[in-house]
Amino acid sequence: MVSLPENNVPWPPPQIAPYLRDLAIDDAWYSGDKTKLRTVYALQGYDNGTGDLRDERGRGWRFWERPRPIGRRDNRLHVPLAADIASTSADLLFSEPPTFTVDNKETQTRLDQILTEGGAANTLLEGAEVAAALGGVYLRVTWNADLAQRPLLTTVHADCAVPDFAFGILTGVTFWREVLREGNTVWRHLERHEPGRILHGLYEGTQDNLGTAQPLTEHEATRDLATSLGPEGNEIETGIKQLTAAYIPNMRPNRRFRGSQWGRSDWQDDGIRDLFMSLDETYTSWMRDVRLAKARLMIPSGMLQSEGPGKGSSWDDDKELYAEFNAPPTSGEGLTLVQFAIRVQEHEQTWKALSRKAVESAGYAAQTFGLGDSTAITATEVVSQERSSMITRDRKGLYWLPELGQMAEVMLAMDRQLGFSSIEVERPRVEFGDSVSEDPKTTAETIELLARAQAISTETKVRMRNPDLEDTEVKAEVDRILKETGQLVNDPTATGAEGPGTPGFGQGGEEAN
Repeated sequence: MVSLPENNVPWPPPQIAPYLRDLAIDDAWYSGDKTKLRTVYALQGYDNGTGDLRDERGRGWRFWERPRPIGRRDNRLHVPLAADIASTSADLLFSEPPTFTVDNKETQTRLDQILTEGGAANTLLEGAEVAAALGGVYLRVTWNADLAQRPLLTTVHADCAVPDFAFGILTGVTFWREVLREGNTVWRHLERHEPGRILHGLYEGTQDNLGTAQPLTEHEATRDLATSLGPEGNEIETGIKQLTAAYIPNMRPNRRFRGSQWGRSDWQDDGIRDLFMSLDETYTSWMRDVRLAKARLMIPSGMLQSEGPGKGSSWDDDKELYAEFNAPPTSGEGLTLVQFAIRVQEHEQTWKALSRKAVESAGYAAQTFGLGDSTAITATEVVSQERSSMITRDRKGLYWLPELGQMAEVMLAMDRQLGFSSIEVERPRVEFGDSVSEDPKTTAETIELLARAQAISTETKVRMRNPDLEDTEVKAEVDRILKETGQLVNDPTATGAEGPGTPGFGQGGEEAN
């Protein structure tokens, strides 16, 4: 087993430094923070003798590479398309929460309670959005009996973790967070997950050095952990064999770090990042046209009122009479209105083209982002037009399925181990919900066509209309429909039953007509 890091080691670890630098670019686009964008794209320039600053390759500055103007406002704008892509990716995956199913009824009831009370649906939405932005996300199972009588499912971002993989399987991971930064001093809390145990450490160091280990009681952020640690002083035995953390990649392979187990973000490709930069430049140019289009008056000096020596001149826009001067009305020697045109059509077409190309390069259909035809269409047509988005969703879902089942099993095991319940631990079966729900009109038309062809039973009709109904609810609804239509018959095989048996079914198991 790997323990916590030694004192005074570089941090973050040098072996993941290139990966973290690349994540910093993804994070800058995701956050929409203009300061972060300027920082990650800052280049050392030089003067080529003409006053034109260029980068070390002799290439002119690109949009976010340009230094911030000194002494005046930075009018560069940012379009949050990257954040929209990440959010849409999460919605496609988990807008309808996945279902977790086990065979044991008591276990199923407890699992539903854990997931519902813990807000697992929101946690998965958050995790999927972060994964799309940073190339992956970690799910972590923790607990705090004072806060909740159940295990807690949380997410950890990929740029705050040092993972260990063996044959593509996560065998351990160290999470870290800064709990205090004062000047050059940085306090970090490290949390290492291994099969059967979780280790905690508090370090006082610098920005690039982990520093020395300190007692957990030295900072309020880790003080409560000290009471739950084992005899070793820095670890907690989980009592289960499974790892209490999992890594879900957004998509693989990682094209920049081939051979690694890290996933790649939706915009890792430089071509997509360049499109983001061009989109920001287009919007900035558009808003510059708006600023320049403000009406301005060119006023002859004879119409200005002197305010005295050294005080300049002013113009009274309420004054109606000036000294006459000999000039025709069309000479332009009077007041001149200057107002530049706003190139709306050119900017809008450029914006749409750049946005469309960016989302398509990221693996999504333009219609998903409202960049296609706005005509009202059915859910079936939506799926047809957004096929690339559905393919990307299904591809990402393949990475989520096994890890969701594993984490659900770990939560059940920890729930039993911690004494919150005595349920039988099972590995749940996980199924994703539909990202596009069929509209009621289309469903009704489908049911009607099948009924005309006598190719559908009443029970199937009810299930098609509302797939979320439980078996008992379906049975009751079928009962009501058949009773209203006079088709309900008693089950002749039922003994001592006062009411109907299996609703709508006669001898031989065929539905009564």
